[in-house]
Amino acid sequence: MTAFISHTTVDSHNAYTQSRWWQEVLDYVEDPEDPNLPGHVECMIFSRDGRHRLLFIEVPDEKLVKNRVHFDLRPTEDSRETELARLLELGATQVADLRKPDGGGWVLLADPEGNEFCILRSEAELRGQSG
Repeated sequence: MTAFISHTTVDSHNAYTQSRWWQEVLDYVEDPEDPNLPGHVECMIFSRDGRHRLLFIEVPDEKLVKNRVHFDLRPTEDSRETELARLLELGATQVADLRKPDGGGWVLLADPEGNEFCILRSEAELRGQSG
């Protein structure tokens, strides 16, 4: 027997605001039968194909240290640099720049509540890399 991940849960101070922010970042949707509303303590968003779900739950605890789990994002259409600019414009904060001279590496960012995530190169950029 095996199991599968039903959804990924993210602790939040404001589940609605976080769900809206990540919905914009990932181009996810909410369930039209159970929409996320301000004041909801649990807010779920789904990938457009329904295969991945994120659940934001309000908790009173402060984030004090580095995440034990984080998202590594890969741009679907644009370059890492274009996506980085978009994420910063949406309100992400750059934590560390770990890009390498050869184009490898990543940029460590934080969402509006301080949860870290990384932005990697796109698949197109990877295919263009030599050797």
